[in-house]
Amino acid sequence: MKKLLVLSSVLAVLAVGCTRKAENISLKEGTPAYQLAKDLSVKVPSLDPAANNVLVRAKNFEITTAEVIQTIQDNVGSRTAQLKDMDAGQLKSIVERSAVQLGEKRLLLGEALKAKAVVPPGDLDKALKAEYDRAGGEQGFLNALKTNGISIDHVKKSLEEQLLTNSFLEGTLAKETQIKPEDVEKAYGEDKTASVRHILLLTQGKNEQEKTEARKKIEDILAKIKAGEDFAALAKQFSEDPGSKDNGGLYQDFARGAMVKPFEDAAFSVPVGQISGIVETTYGYHILQIVDRKKETRPLNEVRSEIEARLKKSRQVDTFSTYVTKLKEKAGFKTVGF
Repeated sequence: MKKLLVLSSVLAVLAVGCTRKAENISLKEGTPAYQLAKDLSVKVPSLDPAANNVLVRAKNFEITTAEVIQTIQDNVGSRTAQLKDMDAGQLKSIVERSAVQLGEKRLLLGEALKAKAVVPPGDLDKALKAEYDRAGGEQGFLNALKTNGISIDHVKKSLEEQLLTNSFLEGTLAKETQIKPEDVEKAYGEDKTASVRHILLLTQGKNEQEKTEARKKIEDILAKIKAGEDFAALAKQFSEDPGSKDNGGLYQDFARGAMVKPFEDAAFSVPVGQISGIVETTYGYHILQIVDRKKETRPLNEVRSEIEARLKKSRQVDTFSTYVTKLKEKAGFKTVGF
């Protein structure tokens, strides 16, 4: 499943969210965030602002429902209306993942400040200009913020914190993300793209009983496939991936790095023509049928820089994930949840 097709737009905005101070936050009656929490608590009672439940706990801080709701309000503004159309499971999934993101950002910013990292001169202006350009100019960007009820000061603070953290990580993880010539040559000889059909049963936002039911259902579907039933027809009937369901579950000629890792690992390792078995990702349970794989046809000297960039990006993601995991272990980081 393609990473960007399924991620909530709200979560995407939270990627540049501001990391607040370590004190607990409560929502004040009469504010937009308070009203948002009240509205959402109709479907998820534990989001009521009076409760202010802890979602993430570490040695030196806690992330509460109030902080998550306030952050969503700060980052999304009037577009929080889309949350009110979601069901309880979707809301819980978004809030819980947002709480984890906020906790991770707090850890990273703390490490950056401890290391006395600095934002390189001019980087903040460049980042702001990039935002202006995407909106068709500075005034267009400011108008868009005003329309959505988002503060430009909040955006600047968020960008500054993101740049500070990035600067720290680039220095800290530089050695681990270096790409050697032999790495490029090895990658050049591997399959470049894959085409698969897949069936997905979603588990995001579902409770344990619902996940157990989804697991049983995907096992039954796998049994049908092994018995010789048509994979594409089963995908159209059962798959919950809107990006491929109507096309018989087909994702064609996607490159490495385009899919979440367990999905990609299966797509590039299971023999062509074979079935993967059940693959679990953050989205749910998948079954893959490997349709085809292709290698690079251009000469190495033409694609060397392209391969280097892809390998570096992949290594950065893996190294970052490992680093954050270690930080969380050291901080006693635990997800409490609803």
